[in-house]
Amino acid sequence: MKAAVVVFPGSNCDRDCKVAVERSTGARVEMVWHQETALPDDLDLIVLPGGFSYGDYLRCGAMAAQSPVMKEVVSAANKGVAVVGICNGFQVLTEVGLLPGALLRNAKLKYICKPVELDIVNSQTRFTAAFGEQRDAVMTVGNGEGNFFADEETLNRIEGEGQVVFRYKDNPNGSARDIAGIVNAGGNVLGLMPHPDRSFDADLGSEDGAILFRSVFQSA
Repeated sequence: MKAAVVVFPGSNCDRDCKVAVERSTGARVEMVWHQETALPDDLDLIVLPGGFSYGDYLRCGAMAAQSPVMKEVVSAANKGVAVVGICNGFQVLTEVGLLPGALLRNAKLKYICKPVELDIVNSQTRFTAAFGEQRDAVMTVGNGEGNFFADEETLNRIEGEGQVVFRYKDNPNGSARDIAGIVNAGGNVLGLMPHPDRSFDADLGSEDGAILFRSVFQSA
């Protein structure tokens, strides 16, 4: 089992992601600098971590989306490799067009950092199958621009096609329809604002993030 974590200037959860994937799954994890023009071979998972890539200048994720390695990430995603974007990584995935919608400033214009309760809306994805009958999860959010937005047509489509994966029980940031995480139409690209990398061990308050990572490798 093999994974890669992409590191951008300003990423601050890249090592968290590496440790979370390693401890949750036993997979070998390589760190990939954003200027690389190739990814490691035979990857089962690519992680775009949280943080503040390029200091969140211009627009969250917009500059990171132009990094050379993102061409390879998009190519791998289009070939079916599992990709997860966490927080800032979710923002990057929307900027490169791998996921619909956009992440706006939180409704109350304040940074939010706290554990949140989630509904597992779709338990039949590559990222949630290991949850089994479990329909609730707890993970931690830490963002100032986690307010998911899309037009009504897009929202109706992703709802109807089962692309909404996680929903907030108590919406912390104003996200449309309480959406916390979505997958692409192919089901192999997940973006979520809550951090599974901060919720993979009981000592962190929740082990639910570990289930998400294990799910990817069980379905690989």
